[in-house]
Amino acid sequence: MTGTGGPVATFSVWDYVVFAGVILGASGIGLFQAIRGRKETSSAEFLLGGRQMTAVPVAMSLTASFMSGITVIGTPAEAYRFGSAFWLFGFSYAIMSVITAEIFVPLFYRLAITSAYEYLELRFSRPIRLIGTSMYIIQTALYTGLVIYAPALALNQITGLDLWGVLVATGAVCIVYCTLGGLKAVIWTDVLQMVIMLAGFVAVIARGAVIQGGLTKIWEDAREGGRLEAFDFDPDPLKRHTFWTIVVGGSIMWVSIYSINQSQVQRYISCKTLGHAKMSLYVNMVGLWVTVSLAVFSGLTMYSIYKNCDPLTNGDVKSTDQLLPYLVMDILASFPGIPGLFVAAAYSGTLSTVSSSINALVAVTVEDFIFPMCKPFSPKQITWMNMGLSVFFGALCIGMAGVASLMGSVLQAALSIFGMISGPLLGLYLLGMFFRTTNSVGGLTGMIIGLVLTLWVGIGAQMYPPTDDKTLPLKLSTAGCNNTISQNLTTATPWTSPVTVTQQPDDRPPLADSWYSLSYVYFCLLGMLTTMVIGLLVSIITGGCKQEKLDSKLFGSDDTAAELHMGVDNLTFKDFDVKSKEFEKATKL
Repeated sequence: MTGTGGPVATFSVWDYVVFAGVILGASGIGLFQAIRGRKETSSAEFLLGGRQMTAVPVAMSLTASFMSGITVIGTPAEAYRFGSAFWLFGFSYAIMSVITAEIFVPLFYRLAITSAYEYLELRFSRPIRLIGTSMYIIQTALYTGLVIYAPALALNQITGLDLWGVLVATGAVCIVYCTLGGLKAVIWTDVLQMVIMLAGFVAVIARGAVIQGGLTKIWEDAREGGRLEAFDFDPDPLKRHTFWTIVVGGSIMWVSIYSINQSQVQRYISCKTLGHAKMSLYVNMVGLWVTVSLAVFSGLTMYSIYKNCDPLTNGDVKSTDQLLPYLVMDILASFPGIPGLFVAAAYSGTLSTVSSSINALVAVTVEDFIFPMCKPFSPKQITWMNMGLSVFFGALCIGMAGVASLMGSVLQAALSIFGMISGPLLGLYLLGMFFRTTNSVGGLTGMIIGLVLTLWVGIGAQMYPPTDDKTLPLKLSTAGCNNTISQNLTTATPWTSPVTVTQQPDDRPPLADSWYSLSYVYFCLLGMLTTMVIGLLVSIITGGCKQEKLDSKLFGSDDTAAELHMGVDNLTFKDFDVKSKEFEKATKL
């Protein structure tokens, strides 16, 4: 039946056993960290792991945080439908790693902050800090809802489990070990989940190679099907994926995700030295390369198997995000426990990301809203407050999964969310770090206009999706199917997000085929450039910040700041504090 369409097997008893074992293992790590650190109840211990983490586990956590269930499910489907162009993001990961490690990590590390948005208050003003934090909370809640929804959809497809039951269970598990164990539990659980994610990809590729007669056959099928034509140098910004959209736009997008996103910054500053913090990013870069390569090749394996009978066109699945789960049950059902491992891989990515998001949301809420506005708390009160907020944000993210279900392909939707909101924020940080002229009025004005533009184009693209001549889906066939199931896409429920054909409204506005067709990878670049240009102009018009006394450590290009962290990669936060005092007089304007 493999590759010829029709229904596939469902979970066996052993699949449920393997799946449950992984989830219990993840929860167990959280409980272990809670018991192990029960005497260390400070906020720094809960939110930053006591600032004693090392490079390798933090690097694996960084990789797992954004290589979520969306990657496990979405990237193979992307390669299946659009080819291997997504692999070009490997260049973006390298550029992002260098920029983040050499510019942003030293800045945050020497400032010894807990919330990434503390910088906005130090450089601009408290209102801008609160606006930045609020944007992050909205973005993270939406993204996390999408992350929860993706594997729930997969489980619903191949097990028949109730969708909302799976959603609630996912959030509940994350809440348990994130609430009890704090950041240490999140990081060490991420290490386990990263291994499981990669094992899931390897299982799919290995079994596919056996069925198709080797990896060479898979590669040849992908070449004949046009799936290997990744290097498109067309400069048209309306084409969904080209070399330029991915390498230029993708680099900026991933910089915004890794350099100023609280979930990631919280990991760097949990490292015990600056050297470990930098090294975690470079090890993470290798982890991203391995993950995206395995994910893309899984998609090529899927194409090789289904090149003559596309399950999507044939009606065997209702969404592109159900393609890989369908493949797993098709080719691995005869191996008890292996499908359970795959679903655990998708689920592990989700647990990793959701727990990271919950922990980061707690951190910014406590540091940016509660501590500055309320009287000092006792350590016990802080512990209970952190736990209570973890439960609250876990419940909020579960609720946002319902919204996320309406956003179509999970991979593109997730990256679009980051582009729309993180782009203007990244522009604001760059203004603050590299332009002394920028003041609060200019920074805020630029960020608001940048956000308006990215939301306009992003929401417009959601309402009026680009046509196939911009997205360029590759050909699929049903010539080899044993049975063609008639499908009625108009009766699909919101949970299925059918995307077999791009349905276009009859009354498409003039902007639909120009402005709204801008590649989603450029959303972040648009927001960043708009914020910086408008921010600089308004700052110059309003007199700049010549009268303000700003600490030179706030500027990424400052010579004194460079001297402060040059060659001291082994210094801890305490060492940095002592070192910075030596330069106190020199760092005043």
